[in-house]
Amino acid sequence: MSQEIEVKPLITQMAQDLKALLQHRGIEKAYMIGIHTGGVWVAEQLHQALAIEAPLGTLNIAFYRDDFTRIGVHPQVKPSVLPFSVEDAPIILVDDVLYTGRTIRAALNEIFDYGRPASVILACLVDRSGRELPVQADVLGKVVELSEHEQVKLTGPTPLRLLVTDAGT
Repeated sequence: MSQEIEVKPLITQMAQDLKALLQHRGIEKAYMIGIHTGGVWVAEQLHQALAIEAPLGTLNIAFYRDDFTRIGVHPQVKPSVLPFSVEDAPIILVDDVLYTGRTIRAALNEIFDYGRPASVILACLVDRSGRELPVQADVLGKVVELSEHEQVKLTGPTPLRLLVTDAGT
């Protein structure tokens, strides 16, 4: 059995919340980076909604994961693309699902290998239970409490669909 969560209103609200947060912090020009794969899909929509002029950056954190030696690398790993300097730049980091916190830790490690940003705002479409590291998003689409037998998955890119399913199905 699966449940679908409407994505469009979540992204609309996230864009409004990001705009307000940037305004509150006095950030006039931010740079956005999406984490492969679902985070890039969400970032593409937020990037457009916020009319960010700088090109969208993408991260593939496969080599930065702390479980890299256990799970190996997917045979079709795409490179990260940061078409701007992160040095002293305000960054909006976007992911689809915030779960254990390990993906975000890996993404921050990679970003810092490119330079030292002025700040990093974390925006995630979904925050689900099961955190292992002390990571929290600044902007969230939705908080979902799941049992250990459930998972949440974003499919896309067109259309974006957010599904909560039983992990066994």
